[in-house]
Amino acid sequence: MSDPGAPPVVPGSQANHARPVLWLITLVAVGLSLFQLYSAGIQPLGLFYQRSVHLMLIMTLAFLMLPVFGPRRRRGLLGWALDGLFLAGALLTGGYLVLYLDDIINRAGFWSQTDIVVGCIATVTVLEAARRAVGVGMTVIGAIAILYAFAGPRGELPWLGQWLPGILEHRGYNLDRLVGQLYLGQEGIFGLPMGVAATYIFIFVLFGAFLEITGAGKFFIDLAYAATGRQRGGPAKAAVIASAGMGSISGSAIANVVTTGAFTIPLMKRLGYKPHQAGGIEAAASTGGQIMPPLMGAGAFLIAEYTRMPYLEVVKVSILPAAMYFGTVYLFVHIIALKQGMQGMARSELPQMRDVMGAGWHFLLPLLVLVWLLVMNMSPMRVGYYAILTMLAVAVLRFAVWFLFIAPRQGQKVTGATLREAVKSGLAKLVGGLELGARNAVAVSMACAVAGVIVGVVGLTGLGLKFSSMMMAFSGGNLLLALIMVLLASLVLGMGLPVTASYIVLIVLVGPALTAEFGVPLLIAHLVVFWYSQDSNVTPPIALAGFAGAAIAGAKPMETGFQAWKFAKGLYLIPLFMVYNPEIIMGGPWPLLVWTACTGFLALGAFAAALEGYLFTRLAWPLRAVLLPSIVAVFYPDLRVEAAGAAAMALVIVGNWLLSRRELRGAGSV
Repeated sequence: MSDPGAPPVVPGSQANHARPVLWLITLVAVGLSLFQLYSAGIQPLGLFYQRSVHLMLIMTLAFLMLPVFGPRRRRGLLGWALDGLFLAGALLTGGYLVLYLDDIINRAGFWSQTDIVVGCIATVTVLEAARRAVGVGMTVIGAIAILYAFAGPRGELPWLGQWLPGILEHRGYNLDRLVGQLYLGQEGIFGLPMGVAATYIFIFVLFGAFLEITGAGKFFIDLAYAATGRQRGGPAKAAVIASAGMGSISGSAIANVVTTGAFTIPLMKRLGYKPHQAGGIEAAASTGGQIMPPLMGAGAFLIAEYTRMPYLEVVKVSILPAAMYFGTVYLFVHIIALKQGMQGMARSELPQMRDVMGAGWHFLLPLLVLVWLLVMNMSPMRVGYYAILTMLAVAVLRFAVWFLFIAPRQGQKVTGATLREAVKSGLAKLVGGLELGARNAVAVSMACAVAGVIVGVVGLTGLGLKFSSMMMAFSGGNLLLALIMVLLASLVLGMGLPVTASYIVLIVLVGPALTAEFGVPLLIAHLVVFWYSQDSNVTPPIALAGFAGAAIAGAKPMETGFQAWKFAKGLYLIPLFMVYNPEIIMGGPWPLLVWTACTGFLALGAFAAALEGYLFTRLAWPLRAVLLPSIVAVFYPDLRVEAAGAAAMALVIVGNWLLSRRELRGAGSV
């Protein structure tokens, strides 16, 4: 346990919050985390009870943490008046369903006026909480969805329907019907996205918070440095490995950048990487943390729910694509280190593997318990609960051993006063972990709530089928063009939505077309959309993770964004590889699986070499030109074409290696 007496670092703490407000934030956050632990491991609750209480506490936390006029301005009398109204709306939203759920179910479809009024308040409150927690883009898209539902001859806004293109026209819906769909049904605010956020996602966010607050982040970073620090471009390679581990803890590419990047980016710059390269490498690696099993941000849980596949199955099939992605980023890093003649760090500057494992091996135990319980087919929510208990038990036992046996040898006496201080410190860390987990869950839960609004409108109006028809019309039935359209749509959505919400909205819109019209298997369609939903982190002009890396590196945001886009090329190519080689996800004969995996790694390596113009030594333009059609050939669903492409790539790579050996011998003889 690192720094037992250090106060927990809780994101979102504002200096201009009054002390009573800070205490109230802590109380609500700890209460939310305890409620989630109770429902995950002790007494599971019904669908609406669980989701409504979760959303009520999440919105209360959002309104307390984030003032109406922004976190940098004091609330003042008007601010408190508005925040008081929204806090009352948050409490009403959850409390009404909990108190009157049986009555609401009994009059299903015949809503009372009170039901409709409370539903309207709930919808407005959700949109405002999302504006504060996620951003105005989320609220605007949710509002547009509601206006679209009202647009039509039978809707509340019939005149608006006249402005819709013919393919998007629908009958229109009145207020009662829409509120019934969004607030009182199972396909709106309290639909599947909120269900996943209120169960699986929260419990694993809480698990990540306890890992973070007990020092697991530093352990994984040190482990990566000990393993790769002495290699060429060691800090950059450590960034790739550390980001793979940290991504499963933080659940956010940007959080991953600022956490690991604070250590890795300065070291990369010191080693010789240009500032925009260092920021881009960290952004690309951190984005990969979102597609890295076992958690994949929140994606693995959502994909499992939508496809009705076991969570463990989603995790298993995602391992190879994630390895391909990180392998590509790692190769880019290695090639740049070779091109610029970089060396590794000195042994004296690096942590030793023995010391790192000795200080933090206990952080591996909860992860082993997590994997073991998943293999035993236990519910992911219950798995997260036991993983948290294991984390706490291991941390307490390790601290007790240090306090009772090691500290006395170092001259620290064990007295009643020091014991009380240790218990007080441990309780502070426990409360800090519970609070941090709840705070970290606010953004993703609010994103899922508004995504539920969008999904509810899509289901009510039939927009998903209309979007499928549009895809068929614009792509002309060509699968590659359809996938490019999905990529562009994900980039546009990613400008206003976080990854989780972007995935949910996009899969509802384009998923039916990919599976029904183009024959893409359901699981692959979901994985493709989920991977493409990450692209706003690394694709200019809205490369959010790239901009975070630029801030740390002291580089220009757009230059860093373009570097991140280059290093993250696997994010665009690997989904195509899944579609055209479905056996790597759906399974098949072992020889075919091995062949497909090898050609996939070969193609990604060749692509990195062609893009950088370097592998073992400089790669001439004619050879780079040969590599590009060879890479395309590997995606072609014909074994002879694949074999020809793989052979051409292998010849170029082997030839480049032989040339580098000849250059070394020539330099040695001189």
